[in-house]
Amino acid sequence: MTSPRIPDAAIREAVIALAHDAAAAILGIYDSEFAVQHKDDDSPLTAADLAAHRCIVDGLARITPDIPVLSEESAHEVPTAMRRQWSRLWMVDPLDGTREFVKRNGEFTVNIALIEGGVAVWGIVQAPVTGELWHGGAGLGAFRRQGSRETELHVRAPATAPLRVAASRSHRDTRTQAFIDRMGETEPLGLGSSLKFCKLAEGTLDVYPRFGPTSEWDTAAGQCVLEGAGGAVLDPQGRPFRYNQRERILNGDFIGLGDVALPWREWLGA
Repeated sequence: MTSPRIPDAAIREAVIALAHDAAAAILGIYDSEFAVQHKDDDSPLTAADLAAHRCIVDGLARITPDIPVLSEESAHEVPTAMRRQWSRLWMVDPLDGTREFVKRNGEFTVNIALIEGGVAVWGIVQAPVTGELWHGGAGLGAFRRQGSRETELHVRAPATAPLRVAASRSHRDTRTQAFIDRMGETEPLGLGSSLKFCKLAEGTLDVYPRFGPTSEWDTAAGQCVLEGAGGAVLDPQGRPFRYNQRERILNGDFIGLGDVALPWREWLGA
């Protein structure tokens, strides 16, 4: 098996600049009165989703014209048979956390990840409101950038009690609560979008359990950042998440971990 091809530094910086452009497009709408539509699955859609989508898709076509793009806002236009033939692709969520955007709580992000042979190899998470950007990948490290300042990130390992666990503001359910209850002493933190992966990478969170549907573009970029910092995103069988390998784009259950030695299997219960 050949090693994944990591984009060179010039391409990475160009895509980082593109994420900033998308964030600016989002903020231009965030600060105005915007309408909210709903997709077939009842998830919200705004002009900001579409503006960021156009910015990113057009930009990636200029930067890497040989790499196809699978974006949340145009995935329905791509036949499954075509997508499954792509061994290398950009996985994009132009605005992750549209519900948080509509609530105006600032907890939404731009997600861009490069997938190679099913593996998420490098990704960006951009927070438009704060201007923070996280980027990284396994073997590359993970970094938080704000303005000209960049900080290398490492997960908290070993993680000690009380464990800091992410509990989504918009997606809290009984299975998640049962999992948290089995963890013992915890400090739950409500946080929207892929910011949870970034906080795991920074060491300010320890565990992110998610039971329920997400899409691949929701997790790919955050997984890159987390793995670059030493963490993992695992399915209930302990396998790292893989992408563009199935007929559907929906993810199954997963556990995001800072310290991979934590006894997460015990917390899953019977």
